[in-house]
Amino acid sequence: MKTWSHSIKLAGLGLVLASAVATQPAFANGPIGEHVNHLQENLKDYSEEVEWMVGKVDTLVGKYEQQGKKSVNSDELIEYWESVKFHSAIETNYVPVYASIWQGLYGVKMAIDNGEPSSNVRTQQQAMNAALWQGLGAVKLAAQYQQKGLLESVKTTATESMTQSATIVEIKHKLDRVVAKYAERLNEEATSIVHDTYLHLFEGVEGTLIEQDANLVEVLEKDFNVTLPKAIADDKGVDAVRNVVVDMQTKLDRAKALIEKAEKARKDVF
Repeated sequence: MKTWSHSIKLAGLGLVLASAVATQPAFANGPIGEHVNHLQENLKDYSEEVEWMVGKVDTLVGKYEQQGKKSVNSDELIEYWESVKFHSAIETNYVPVYASIWQGLYGVKMAIDNGEPSSNVRTQQQAMNAALWQGLGAVKLAAQYQQKGLLESVKTTATESMTQSATIVEIKHKLDRVVAKYAERLNEEATSIVHDTYLHLFEGVEGTLIEQDANLVEVLEKDFNVTLPKAIADDKGVDAVRNVVVDMQTKLDRAKALIEKAEKARKDVF
């Protein structure tokens, strides 16, 4: 698994990253640390984290193979991913692969939760591993651009241009645009809106939301990174994509109510 034969080909990835150099956006506060502005210095850590992830998942899947569903806790898969610095390194440099990693993780998790044959779980694991290695390749390439001064610094503090409750409203509007673009058969543009909305807007409210309802955050993360992109990629039709969006917007209404409550509590304190 340490060889590049395990990664998806990176042909064209340089062009993708290069096209983003001039317009790299600011990112919201949250799990994104200052290390993302020093990629070269952290490549060893990222590589070790990817190997650690691959090993931890392999151990969990192996236990599932030998002892069955009751012997493992599939929630640990998400905990592994969110605990590593590499998580934000790939998130801030190549979001499509970031989403693929999430999809791979949930592929393994859902296969285990559904009690599927271990061969199916292993297939999902292979897809996840491929996405992880591709992500590492993307970060290495981004590090080269960064060393040459071609990447703007990532801002790790949230914008104050709108309140967090207003941000939720904006997210819902963006999701309406996803449906519209999909209906126009502009699938790539629709998917880009999903990724951008997650990264530039939803991540800015995650911190507050986690304090209020961590499970809601996890469900919405899955929707942004797995459910909605997959519905678009599988070309399930406008009604199916709209149903996913409506479901997400219902959850976002819940999120907005929680954030407004938190905002009111802060005002009362001061």
